[in-house]
Amino acid sequence: MTDLVVRALDESDAHLFDTLPDPLDAAEAFKNATYRPDWKRVALRDGRVVARAAWWGGPDDTEPLSAEWFDFADGEEEAGAELLRTAPWKTGLQLVLPAGWREDPVRHAAAEARFAAARAAGQRLWVERLVYRWTPECGLPERPGRLTFAAEPDDAVFFDALRRIHSVTLDAHARKAIGKGGLDLAAQEELDFFRWCPSPREWWQIARTPDGDLAGIHIPAHNPSGPCVGFIGVLPEHRGHGYAYDLLAECTHFLVERGAEFIAAATDRGNFPMAAHFTEAGYPVVRERAHFEFE
Repeated sequence: MTDLVVRALDESDAHLFDTLPDPLDAAEAFKNATYRPDWKRVALRDGRVVARAAWWGGPDDTEPLSAEWFDFADGEEEAGAELLRTAPWKTGLQLVLPAGWREDPVRHAAAEARFAAARAAGQRLWVERLVYRWTPECGLPERPGRLTFAAEPDDAVFFDALRRIHSVTLDAHARKAIGKGGLDLAAQEELDFFRWCPSPREWWQIARTPDGDLAGIHIPAHNPSGPCVGFIGVLPEHRGHGYAYDLLAECTHFLVERGAEFIAAATDRGNFPMAAHFTEAGYPVVRERAHFEFE
């Protein structure tokens, strides 16, 4: 087997990225995404592309936040691993997969091969997530009317609510932050993400019970790809009433009233209560993501 050449692309040869088979339908998943040519890398053997990866970040980011589009030709698992291993950015892989990929033998085998390549590159799988996309054809979820919603200009209110919400959480990202720096870090990372989103700060909302108690928060947002459910969280003392559905329904209506023609969302595969709320609110699973990080 001839030597492998790993290199970045530029405007002149960006077309090389599109010369591989696509067993996981990544092209469909990323058809509306824009990747900088210099954040795309390929591995070539005899001048033929045998592995590719694209890294993603916001329009103002100087470095990518994650590797996202990753695949390779049959039998080129090591080329894929080398592509990730030698990248100048040590960002984890977020492998995008079709919904229900485990039930399809071809897609299952392709996904497992890419998992193996990521592990060979020094990364470990730490969470899988379900990705949702609401469209008008799904129908607007009914507002239960049990909570009242309002904007809140004080960041300290959201910071305190996030600390309380994350004190008991199933979310892997929050648990990771708590392990590194406690509840303060977990809350601050959420606030930093909301600030990073290009949507207005004035969209952040709190929710109160009829007695005036703070029950939770929801953050309607726009990320660089479009409208999304930024955050849904119920305070621990108000759980058990299904309020996460109320927050999700309100978040959906809020975005639609501001012109959203689709709404993206995601939750951890193991967060069964939130997944059930998405289903109840009419959000279909359109794909899945496997998140890796360097060990």
